[in-house]
Amino acid sequence: MELLGQNKIDHHQRQVAILSQDSFYRVLTPDQKAKALKGQFNFDHPDAFDNELIVKTLWDILEGQTVQIPVYDFVTHSRKEEAVTVYPADVVLFEGILMFYSQEIRDLFQMKLFVDTDADTRLSRRVLRDISERGRDLEQVLTQYITFVKPAFEEFCLPTKKCADVIIPRGADNLVAINLIVQHIQDILNGGLTKRLNGSLNGYGTPRKRQVSESSSRPH
Repeated sequence: MELLGQNKIDHHQRQVAILSQDSFYRVLTPDQKAKALKGQFNFDHPDAFDNELIVKTLWDILEGQTVQIPVYDFVTHSRKEEAVTVYPADVVLFEGILMFYSQEIRDLFQMKLFVDTDADTRLSRRVLRDISERGRDLEQVLTQYITFVKPAFEEFCLPTKKCADVIIPRGADNLVAINLIVQHIQDILNGGLTKRLNGSLNGYGTPRKRQVSESSSRPH
């Protein structure tokens, strides 16, 4: 987003929008919330996400509609009353560790990127984030990581690597890969790729109705 110069543009005028799967956690029952407050709820399981809402949101985006994105409070483990408005954009980036788990969801994307990061780096980032941003203590973070996060990654996230069109080692440190992605997006924004694909972009590019036959030909 920074290299594309989109961060400094008003939300109404942005050509590139970015969404996060973390915004779509399900509303927890009282029992589930009690477990979550004790660090005993598995937020890294596919069932933790409101996939029905994700699918509806993606289809609305494909139809060129303005959408309302939920705001999730990771301290209280609840969905806030307010929402974030995302306006129609030429390119939509949707990030999340389990975005490829559901075939119905992953078939909506024209390009699927898997960011491959070292396990130690993933753990250190989680520790820093959960302590500084989500009010957790170190023992709780490590217990949750060993009990839920690592097993869920190995069972649900890592196998979806084979669904990716592009695998990016070293994440944001891989400047060559980042620049290639930026160039690809700029190609879409400039209309070159859009013309070659006859305007049907399955989640990337100018919002319009998806061609079902195209999604069925995507690699699974």
